[in-house]
Amino acid sequence: MSSLEDQLKNLGFKASENHDHEAGEAAASPLDTSQPVRIQRQTKGRKGKGVTVLFDLPDSPELLAEYASALRKTCGVGGAVKDGTIELQGDQRDKAKKWLEQRGFKAKFAGG
Repeated sequence: MSSLEDQLKNLGFKASENHDHEAGEAAASPLDTSQPVRIQRQTKGRKGKGVTVLFDLPDSPELLAEYASALRKTCGVGGAVKDGTIELQGDQRDKAKKWLEQRGFKAKFAGG
């Protein structure tokens, strides 16, 4: 295996035996951004500390980890991926919404 194939495998791409045009199309398929991402601020059960939680993101652990890392850097805060959601420390709703909309997602605030 070449080093490029190893690198792609480490990034989550699968190597296929069939190297025709269809295999390349499947790997380059765009994300489903039609479903709006809900952004909510929560404090309940967190000892009064507020967090921003992003729901309804694409269900891919690698993608969630990548998005969480980028959002943490953009907002300058800590955070984590938990149960298919991204949690950011503090009230980061506006920054998160702007970041998501720049990537083609529809984002809306949820909750009170």
